[in-house]
Amino acid sequence: MQASRAVQRWFAALILTLAVTTLQAAQPATGGWANRPEVIAFVREMVDKHGFDQAALIDAFERTRTADAALKLMTPAPVSGKRSWSAYRARFVEPVRIREGLRFWREQADPIRRAADRFGVPQEIIVAIIGVETVYGRNTGDFRVMDALTTLAFDYPRRAPFFREELEQFLLLSRDNEVDPLLWRGSYAGAIGLPQFMPGSIRRHAIDFDGDGRVDLRASPSDAVGSVARFLSNHGWRPGEPTHFQALVDDEARARPAVDAGVPPKLTLTELAALGVTSPQAIPAADLLSLIDLPDGDKPTQFVLGTNNFWVITRYNRSYFYAMSVIDLARALRDAANAPQPAQPGKRPVER
Repeated sequence: MQASRAVQRWFAALILTLAVTTLQAAQPATGGWANRPEVIAFVREMVDKHGFDQAALIDAFERTRTADAALKLMTPAPVSGKRSWSAYRARFVEPVRIREGLRFWREQADPIRRAADRFGVPQEIIVAIIGVETVYGRNTGDFRVMDALTTLAFDYPRRAPFFREELEQFLLLSRDNEVDPLLWRGSYAGAIGLPQFMPGSIRRHAIDFDGDGRVDLRASPSDAVGSVARFLSNHGWRPGEPTHFQALVDDEARARPAVDAGVPPKLTLTELAALGVTSPQAIPAADLLSLIDLPDGDKPTQFVLGTNNFWVITRYNRSYFYAMSVIDLARALRDAANAPQPAQPGKRPVER
């Protein structure tokens, strides 16, 4: 009889354990960030270094979720085939971005003109960067920035130091703006707003350009415009100078040392000529240049001579393809803006 009761008690305990386990499994996952040793160490550092409230930070990490999609998107896709400059360019220098760029330019004409005057950056370059980044605010990202940055800071070893720095800057940015860090939305890498600034860039380069007393790159096109221009200026943009010159390369193998020298301009015309690189354009003898290669699939590689301003655009994004797409979209926008407007049907031209 006693053995039977013992079995009953054991069976009841088993049923209770299974029920609790099932209930726990049904609970939404917390992500476990607040309990991870490296996160606890990060929180302590933020408290010691910046005076954060420890309980508030722990609460924020309790509410943070793992952004698995961000990890997948950060993982480089297997390279299939050859890199194609023409295919990359076609993604950005295309009718939608040109049409929407002209509209954005018209609607934001005053802040764009003021930004160009103040920082010395051509209007079309400012417009083109916002077009390449988000199609003028259409695609700003829908990841919770806290989720993305936390995941990449602690579960993406390849660039963990960079993302921990950006997470630190993001938490400071949230505190500065008195915004719950869980409310920010952005890209899978944590970039924010129309110009897709990382948090550190917002704190270093963003500007209140509409005069409302705060910086808002998500809802204020004026702030976005001024911030893009200030970013380029802070990185050394030289007003009135070109971004590049045409390049003629006699032999790609012979010119390879110039390409390998990188994008910061440091080669003289004499040094380039010794490697078989010249230009059909007149270039000041004192200018320092870089040789930029643009592989184009099975077609011949294209080359340009990059100037200081080309290098500055790569501070926004290191890709040569990116920089040339910005430059080519800017040219297309400028040409479209300056093109004669077709006469309206039924209207006679105005006599002057």
